Amino acid sequence: MNDHQLLRYSRQIMLPEVDIAGQQALVDATVVIIGLGGLGAPAALYLAAAGIGRLVLVDHDEVELSNLQRQIIHQQSDIGKRKVDSAAASVHELNPEVAVETVHARLDTTGFESLFSTASAVVDATDNFSSRYQINQACWQAQVPLVSAAAIRWEGQISVFDPRTNASPCYQCLYPSGDDAALNCAENGVIAPLVGIIGTCQALETIKVLTGAGESLVGYLLFLDGLRMEWRKLKLPKDPQCATCSG
Repeated sequence: MNDHQLLRYSRQIMLPEVDIAGQQALVDATVVIIGLGGLGAPAALYLAAAGIGRLVLVDHDEVELSNLQRQIIHQQSDIGKRKVDSAAASVHELNPEVAVETVHARLDTTGFESLFSTASAVVDATDNFSSRYQINQACWQAQVPLVSAAAIRWEGQISVFDPRTNASPCYQCLYPSGDDAALNCAENGVIAPLVGIIGTCQALETIKVLTGAGESLVGYLLFLDGLRMEWRKLKLPKDPQCATCSG
C-alpha cells in the first residue's frame, strides 16, 4: 500500500484484528457481488469504501423508479441505465482506487464457474432460489466463500458458507428446495432500511472472511425481525445427505 492508502484506510488499520496485513488482504482481494438491488447496493458501497481491490458487479437489470426506495447505489438520474453501470459509477465516485468489472447478464452455470475462478469471496444479493442454488453450487466447486442473505417485508437473514471448512454447511443445507414466489418484493413488499442493514452485514462478514478477523457466521444463521428489532442466531448444521456439500 502507498501513503495515500494508509491514510484512507487508517481507521481500519488501527484495529488490531485488521492491522496492515488485514488491510493488504482487502486490497489484494477480488469480491464478486451478484445483484445490485437492495442488498447488493450497500454491500458494494461499504466494500468499496473498505478498500476491496477489485469488485466484480453482476446484474442483468436496469434501474427503475421503484428501485430507488431502497437501492441506494442508484440515483434518480440513473433510471433506465444498466444497474451495473450505475453501481460502477457510484463505486468509482466513492473510491476511485477500486478496480471495477461489470457483467450485464443473467449467468448460467458456465458463467459462474469462469467468474468465480479468480474470486476471493462471493456476495449473493439475488432474490430468487434458482439463482442462489446455482451460485451455491458454483462456489462449492470453486472453493470460494459465499456470503448469502435475504430480506423481505420486515425480516432479514444472513449466513456464510465456506467450502474451505469441512464442517461448513452450504445454502442447500438451509433450503433443500424453495419457492421463488415467497421472495418477491413486488408481491410482498420490503421496508427500505431493512435491506440496508442486511446488505451492510454482508459487507462486514465478507471483510471478516477476507481478513480472518473475529468469528464468521459459518455454521450459523442470523435472523432480524425489524418490527421488533430482535436478532436471533441459530446453529445451522451440515446436512449429511446434501447433494452439494456432502458428496
